[in-house]
Amino acid sequence: MTILRANTISGLGTDGPVFDGSLEFNSQNYVILPKGTTGDRVGLGSTAGALRYNTDSNKVELWDGNQWVEVQSSRPDLNGGARGVSMGGGTNPNSNVIDYINISSTGNAQDFGDLIGEGVYLSGSVASSTRGICAGGSLPVSAPGSTNVIQYVTISSTGNSQDFGDVGANSYGAAPFSNSTRGIFAFGTYGPANTNVMEYITMASTGNSVDFGDASYNAAYKSACASSTRGVIFGGQTPTPASTFYNNIEFVTTSTLGNTQDFGDLSVGARYRMGACSNSIRGITGSGEGPSGDGLSFIEFITIATRGNSQNFGNLVVGGQHAIPTASSTRGVFMGLQNPSPYANNNTIQYVTIMTQGNAIDFGDLTVTKLGAGSLSNAHGGL
Repeated sequence: MTILRANTISGLGTDGPVFDGSLEFNSQNYVILPKGTTGDRVGLGSTAGALRYNTDSNKVELWDGNQWVEVQSSRPDLNGGARGVSMGGGTNPNSNVIDYINISSTGNAQDFGDLIGEGVYLSGSVASSTRGICAGGSLPVSAPGSTNVIQYVTISSTGNSQDFGDVGANSYGAAPFSNSTRGIFAFGTYGPANTNVMEYITMASTGNSVDFGDASYNAAYKSACASSTRGVIFGGQTPTPASTFYNNIEFVTTSTLGNTQDFGDLSVGARYRMGACSNSIRGITGSGEGPSGDGLSFIEFITIATRGNSQNFGNLVVGGQHAIPTASSTRGVFMGLQNPSPYANNNTIQYVTIMTQGNAIDFGDLTVTKLGAGSLSNAHGGL
């Protein structure tokens, strides 16, 4: 066997050396893969087994002969485990409580800390693997209206939230989603001033949100989830001049700015006030309210990488609206919600296994009875 020893080899990827046979690296250093954005990979990967680093998703990708797929990595210690966090929520009055669960186990939620100021609900929450962020939301009856405050916590610890910046658009009823670096808010605003504006933040820094693009329709109470490359938005309602319910499913590419594109339709019809969460492959949406005004127990799913209508997944243990969703790579969790007939909140936590269809299973209880809290995790599908 011939052994080639060299400190430096140049020309790889151009017209330089081509090795036919095995190539062994015996070093305590590392190999730097070819890298570029999602857009740069167009036309690449004609040979199955090709590897590259995607600078948009911060993931290694493999060409399987037909498409680029992410190389999954095991993270047994996600800064203390796969943790779901619930920030604020609707009670009477609104709650400023932050609580958390360990998604991989079952049991009751535990106290995390408190939000800045008075409690809010229907805020938009996004997360990286380290930082959880809550943007805007509805203020208490004592101070009616919406807030533009963005606040954050470090997910692996406990403590009160800290100021991040301000959100530009009125964020009441926003649909939030994120990848590992960017959090996006598809705004709603229940009332005459509904908006289709979308804004984003860079989660590792602090500062105000900036424009991302527009959704194709003005509506509040949408829901959303994401993979590392794509955000998907479901449903919604426009209340004035007459209630209009939407069965739309739309998507955006999170690493690029722009307007939404059509994905498909909700299979059980138009609805709003749902909860949505995902792993990197499958998005699920559960609960909600339709034109009949009933709280729904339906759970539906989509495959995020392919367009199409949602499909039946199963049913929640307890149905309603304004569920508080979160997820790990294996589980989707729905915390709290409200039954609209008659109006009553509950503290139920229930979960499903994302990649298998079936009905939800009881998980435990929240620390307080609430609905519509900002919810996030350090292990969701966008990471």
